[in-house]
Amino acid sequence: MDRAAVKRLTEAQLDRAAGALVGTAVGDALGVPYEFECRPRLRSGESAQMLGGGLGDFAPGQWSDDTSMTVAVAMAAAEGSLVSSRALDAAATYFLRWYDDQPPDIGVQTRHVLRGAKSLLAEGKLNAAEASTVSALAYAADQPHSAGNGALMRTGPVALSHPHDRVATARAAYDIARLTHADPLAVDSCVLWSEAIRVAIIEGRFEIVAGLDLLPDKRRADWVKRLNSAFRDDPNTFSPNGFTVTALQAAISAITHTPDNADDPARHIEESLNTAIRIGNDTDTVAAIAGALLGARWGASAIPDSWRREIHGWPVTNGRPADDDTLVTLAQRAATHANRSVT
Repeated sequence: MDRAAVKRLTEAQLDRAAGALVGTAVGDALGVPYEFECRPRLRSGESAQMLGGGLGDFAPGQWSDDTSMTVAVAMAAAEGSLVSSRALDAAATYFLRWYDDQPPDIGVQTRHVLRGAKSLLAEGKLNAAEASTVSALAYAADQPHSAGNGALMRTGPVALSHPHDRVATARAAYDIARLTHADPLAVDSCVLWSEAIRVAIIEGRFEIVAGLDLLPDKRRADWVKRLNSAFRDDPNTFSPNGFTVTALQAAISAITHTPDNADDPARHIEESLNTAIRIGNDTDTVAAIAGALLGARWGASAIPDSWRREIHGWPVTNGRPADDDTLVTLAQRAATHANRSVT
């Protein structure tokens, strides 16, 4: 690793970069038991627990597709710039590898797109990224409701690839989203959240509207209204939340309606994630989305150790699942990678 590259981020920034991945995983694992009311909905005053179960009969602390696909993006980012064709193809290849490993649960849209990508790839004319993007475009053309939250849930690592370059971050968010989700609203939500995470990592603050100017002019005014609704309205307003816009609003509302105390960041993380899960419906995804920004703002060091010790999941190497250490290492490799070729 190039030492000059390592110096680009301070220790605090590297901690926040790791927080984006660890926060995703803890939100995911906390939300899994309550997804689509597999367990009774979390009530006011109750705290979420990593009980496992959910739609995929997960083990306690095991992350779901939200974090597994996040890890796939992070592995690609650790190899090179996410605006490079090589890293984009790596991300798509990791998605397909995860799909081939028969995950316990996978979203309907993502399953359909990756299955189509495998068929296209077998023809030998396209690489993995091209096959996935073509399959995603075909799905969006056939399905009037293709703006699911499956791209937004995994966008956290995008902010690590070019932490000092907002334009490159937006471009990477666009390309990574379209590997499975081609609807403009799905792409926009990823651009917005990736930029918010990037700002949190570099500047140590919440600036959720930071990416508005990176969106197309014709959709920006509608996004201003949607974000204002998230800031204003009760978090429980945003259910069901399988739609990418509502999922983003739910995560934002959970964070911004929880008192922000810089003297006790762990409490802000815990209470925000509990609020996200209390909203109900797609609890693991909304909590994973919220967790990415919370971790990016406060850092991995602010996330309770009791949670960090529990999290684990895909990929499994030599019988050992990835864990907290895996996520921290991946985040730091992605954020300090010296090779930023855009070929």
